[in-house]
Amino acid sequence: MTEKNLRAILSTNLKRYRNHRKFTQAEFAEKINISIPFLSDIENGKKWVSPNTLAKIADNLNIEVYELLKPEHVLPDNAANIIEKYTDDIYSAFGKMLDIIRSDYVKKFKYK
Repeated sequence: MTEKNLRAILSTNLKRYRNHRKFTQAEFAEKINISIPFLSDIENGKKWVSPNTLAKIADNLNIEVYELLKPEHVLPDNAANIIEKYTDDIYSAFGKMLDIIRSDYVKKFKYK
């Protein structure tokens, strides 16, 4: 695998994760303390990042660094689309489950 391949993988994954988190380039560049043109160059596969910047990107997207460098073809067909499509539903379901658990807990221990 060449550096050009790695830049293309980083580009694809960074855009996907940033868009999923609903950050604009300007918002995300500010969060990780780089310029908007530099972020644009990363997302267009023109520039590479330092290990420190790569770590900041992953931290601010709440993912592991390796997820930014994992080729999409490692996933089964359409897995990325499925993950993106249902992530919000999964978070919502977990939130509802936590509300039910809290409610049951309060009912159970409220009168003791």
